[in-house]
Amino acid sequence: MSARTYPSPYVESDDILGPINDANGRTASAKTYSSVRKVMGSDAEYNNMDRDPNNLNHHLQVMWDDVVGEPEGLHSMDSCWNCSRKTYDVSRTCCYGLLVILFGPLIALINGCNFACLSFGQVWCVGPCYRLFKINMATVRRFWETCLMATWSPLIMVMGLIFSNIKIRNQRLNDGEDKEPEDHFAV
Repeated sequence: MSARTYPSPYVESDDILGPINDANGRTASAKTYSSVRKVMGSDAEYNNMDRDPNNLNHHLQVMWDDVVGEPEGLHSMDSCWNCSRKTYDVSRTCCYGLLVILFGPLIALINGCNFACLSFGQVWCVGPCYRLFKINMATVRRFWETCLMATWSPLIMVMGLIFSNIKIRNQRLNDGEDKEPEDHFAV
């Protein structure tokens, strides 16, 4: 009978990071994650076309057909409609592009620092405090259980013995004659 061998969770390379696991805990090769390690927190290749893969802004509908619609019976001239549509698309695209060029990097920097501070606080402050709270509450729980077992447990056991001796018997009574109620107020 041969001994079973299990695959090692460590990638065989001179990488000092040790095991490389994806979000589901599966081990992957160093080649698969070589570009991922360059961008912290990323677990997929960058796709330049799909910039909202998690559908975060599904509520944001700003295309011409989502904003402007003429009801039946009220139609402008086709040339006016097409010119308005092109003007809307160009102005929306140019204005958005200009705002992104002017403020995008600054806002990205602010958001990056904000989420870095949030992550730092969670890892170095909230996590240890939560763990400390759980440890202390385990002690309080043991103390509380001991107090309850010493005071309430005997009382509950006595009440259980008392109520366990109660016997309930279900008996059907004979149906008597149906008598109409007397109406004292009948004239």
